[in-house]
Amino acid sequence: MKKYISIIVMLVMLTGVFAACNTAPGSSGKKIQIVTTIFPEYDWVKSIVGDSDNVEITMLLDNGVDLHSFQPTAQDIVKVSSCDMFIYVGGESDAWVDDVLKGAVNDKMVVLDLFDVLGESLKEEEEVEGMEKEEGEEEVEYDEHIWLSLKNAQVLVNKIAGEIIKLDPDNKSKYEANLESYTKKLTELDAGYKEVAEGGRVKTLLFGDRFPFRYMTDDYGLDYYAAFKGCSAETEASFDTVIFLANKVNELDLNAVLTIEGGDKSIAKTIVDNTTDKNEQILTLDSMQGITSSDVASGATYLSVMEKNLEVLRSALA
Repeated sequence: MKKYISIIVMLVMLTGVFAACNTAPGSSGKKIQIVTTIFPEYDWVKSIVGDSDNVEITMLLDNGVDLHSFQPTAQDIVKVSSCDMFIYVGGESDAWVDDVLKGAVNDKMVVLDLFDVLGESLKEEEEVEGMEKEEGEEEVEYDEHIWLSLKNAQVLVNKIAGEIIKLDPDNKSKYEANLESYTKKLTELDAGYKEVAEGGRVKTLLFGDRFPFRYMTDDYGLDYYAAFKGCSAETEASFDTVIFLANKVNELDLNAVLTIEGGDKSIAKTIVDNTTDKNEQILTLDSMQGITSSDVASGATYLSVMEKNLEVLRSALA
């Protein structure tokens, strides 16, 4: 994979067809090119830019492939190499980025590694009681699902807006107004999550699935159990795991077993089948890892997904 990326980058540099990308962004009618890896980044930029026609935004992961399995195409590499601003998460799944940036055509590119922006706020993936154990994992892995914290979102949106303003100072007042409006919405939604968490009958979420929501649960003081860690590639849960989780549903008097988007819910169904009541709801929280350009065209936004997740959380904690 690294060899493939290096070859593509070399070809881009040798052809020189993108030399014009070193022209100052915004000059001579040239639009500012901002490339993002995932949907939340894309939507944050879109919300800051608003109706400005001076910026063109690209979302690389636009066809439902999630961050953990993404491999850039030659076209993706060209877009990143020649853009004015590149925004990526910065975790282990983005290991391909280093090679692309080493050969970037635009030496004035603004690069935002969101892991770097959050710094000490990052959280390690953890293995809680009852999870399927993964062999051979000894190195510390940080949870890449940073966008699932509304508190993180406020920090990241502010940083992104500041860098866009540096690229396009003529529209500073517009971007600042959009940032203020968007930050207010994030703050209000964060308050809504806090209210639901504090008012819930129970304080624990149980996932018959992977668990990418650690940032969210930590933000609001919630406990959790899950079949797998957030980035796990496992799809089959052992009998012991299923029974452990079913017993936790009974012990904590939970009314729901949660899944994430895109799965077949088979593990969650098996857990419910092994509880005492066998009538718990199976609810889905959306981790935004499979949102496509078609979803965006249909009106999906970061805020709309997080609002739907809030209603799911309300039901799960009732």
